[in-house]
Amino acid sequence: MSEPAILLSVTNGIATLTLNRPAVRNAIDDAMRGVMIEALEEVAADPAIKALVVTGAGTAFCAGGDVRGMKNRLAAPAEEVAINGWRRQARTHKSITLLHLMPKPTIAAVNGAAAGLGADVALACDFIIAGDSAHFTMSFINRGLIPDGGGMYFLPRRIGLSKAKDLVFSGRRVAAEEALAMGLADRVAPDADLLAQAQAWAEQVGAGSSGALALAKATLDRSLESTFEQVLAIGSQSQAICYTTAEHRASVTAFLEKSKK
Repeated sequence: MSEPAILLSVTNGIATLTLNRPAVRNAIDDAMRGVMIEALEEVAADPAIKALVVTGAGTAFCAGGDVRGMKNRLAAPAEEVAINGWRRQARTHKSITLLHLMPKPTIAAVNGAAAGLGADVALACDFIIAGDSAHFTMSFINRGLIPDGGGMYFLPRRIGLSKAKDLVFSGRRVAAEEALAMGLADRVAPDADLLAQAQAWAEQVGAGSSGALALAKATLDRSLESTFEQVLAIGSQSQAICYTTAEHRASVTAFLEKSKK
């Protein structure tokens, strides 16, 4: 029996989603897309999960889309190529959207290569921690393609438009230290300690009120496309919700009780 393409575990409220096709450097095929969607929906729906870490099994984070699948796609009748691609894109976009809009903090722990769609998956997370041996490449141009997993949205927001164009146009490899310097990665860790550091970071950023975290994340993710007034309006609505939560009430009560002592 073959190993599952996605592994999902939860420890101390931190979910770890592992891309698990190490023989092909965790390249994403159609079956893996479906399982990934199911896993992300499970994480989003579970109130006991406070944060999510995404990583890869073996020596790579994710080598991108499965090139063997690309070959099979091109072998289809010409009149089916476009519609099949549209359907595949819809599933890719659903998984990336679930990751980006996850109502809890997400961290990509990038071990080895994050190439093409693999780089897009990492960029969809709130934070990226790279192992010493990690490298990133927007390799789509080398296959006559453009980034299709959200990279053209996420990348310029992380590193600026001109740097994003450089990486997309050239498809060049960016090692961990350069990724850190340009803002593509947020932290670098020794390979042997990468996952442990990512999980510890997830515990830290996921420790607060789950409702407040979800609302703050949703507001921040819209802030670059919103005016100052719009952000204030969204914040007012979100704060009104926070006022009604049990977490807010409990924290205020605890503070006041402590101040009496």
